[in-house]
Amino acid sequence: MTYEEIKNIISQGEGMNIEFKKSTTDITKDVYETVCAFSNREGGHILLGVKDDGTVIGVDRNRAERIRSDFVTSINNPNKMYPPLYLTIENIEYDDKLIIYIFVPESTQVCRCGGRIFDRNNDSDIDITNSGDLVFKLYSKKQGTYFVNKVFTCFTMDDLRSDIIDRARRLSRLRNKNHPWLTMTDEEILRSSGLILKDSEKGIDGLTLAAILLFGKDETIMAALPQHKTDAIFRTQNTDRYDDRDVIITNLFDTFDRLMEFGKKHLNDPFILEGVQAVSARDAILREIFSNSLAHRDYSTGYVAKFVIEKDRMYTENGNLSHGHGELKLDRFEPFSKNPPIAKVFREVSLADELGSGMRNTYKYTKMYSGGVPEFIEGDVFKTIIPLSSAATSMVGPSTTQDTTQVSTQVATQDKVKEAVYKKILEFCADPKSKKEIAEYFQLKSAKEFGKRYLKPLIDNGCLEMTIPDKPTSSKQKYVTKK
Repeated sequence: MTYEEIKNIISQGEGMNIEFKKSTTDITKDVYETVCAFSNREGGHILLGVKDDGTVIGVDRNRAERIRSDFVTSINNPNKMYPPLYLTIENIEYDDKLIIYIFVPESTQVCRCGGRIFDRNNDSDIDITNSGDLVFKLYSKKQGTYFVNKVFTCFTMDDLRSDIIDRARRLSRLRNKNHPWLTMTDEEILRSSGLILKDSEKGIDGLTLAAILLFGKDETIMAALPQHKTDAIFRTQNTDRYDDRDVIITNLFDTFDRLMEFGKKHLNDPFILEGVQAVSARDAILREIFSNSLAHRDYSTGYVAKFVIEKDRMYTENGNLSHGHGELKLDRFEPFSKNPPIAKVFREVSLADELGSGMRNTYKYTKMYSGGVPEFIEGDVFKTIIPLSSAATSMVGPSTTQDTTQVSTQVATQDKVKEAVYKKILEFCADPKSKKEIAEYFQLKSAKEFGKRYLKPLIDNGCLEMTIPDKPTSSKQKYVTKK
């Protein structure tokens, strides 16, 4: 660890993975609690000889060796720290003062300090030993298996909805017209997707929780996971409660559909071109945030998943087994699948793409939709925030004024897009170009509709002219900008 690296850590201040301790002459008890919390969360840096506000006071040089010795002895004592830890500890010279630096990596096991379990929350070490839910979440995070792989031998194929499985079979054709699911039975589809596994204790096959969430009847889902629920809320006028609400308790396919319907009901869909192709940025955003929420949420928690639309933003919240903390950045984001069996099915039916693509797509379409930048916040609750322009929600509703605003805004947007396309055409056709050349320039598969929408108005207005005006349909026909 270099001087500059230590300086950078101190400049950041205490936080999720940085802790300062005075410990000038002796190592204090709370140092071990921080070691335990860092080990259980995501690792971190501990600096001895630094006050909470970042002031470097240094460790007594005459006591430094004793502090190091006591620390190493304690973390290798199973009665003090279990399992025993093997950590990096070193002396750092900092502006004529001595700092002792300790790096704590994230452990693959749940760590206890003096028989207590500590977890990290912002810049505090929290004793969660007596909180059953938090301890369960911590063990779930550390274990190598996934909660949705829990096997239920009491349920059979009759407890699933064959129509939803058939829907998945038909949707798989969108990904691959010769998809193997098309010739499989319902049970074969589930087995190939890892949704039927063997119960290790009973030694017999059973449906996994993922299978029940994806394809189960409502009563089956409630019996297997009674806390399963998604709350959709529209709140722009009545901010104390809500203007509209849908409490969704059903399989993940129908949940996705109802969330999409709710979003489309309350959000405007302005005319947007990607190149020269009309796209629904609204639908693209909703698809990404809903598929992410459903495929990667922590289903073991009782936290109610939410989709909320407000005047200036919409956001999703769901329980999460976090592998980090704070806002995720696109340039250094490392995707991690929380529920691989569900994510796999979503990819096969084209509700999701490869891991990590959803975040990139959400950035892309949010800029097109509202001009803003989305936020992805990792923690025990995962939150995705999409900024909205005032037009996104004010255009929706039965009011005549709102309808007029919607139409006016859409027309204005279309006019701006057309003007931009017209300008590109006239620039490209400074020298005569055929319709085929124009289509290739704009990356179009067919130029027929494009010709009607854009070339004809330019010709009628005298901005563009045909090189063979007497034979409009000639195979040698070209178009050139009128000087």
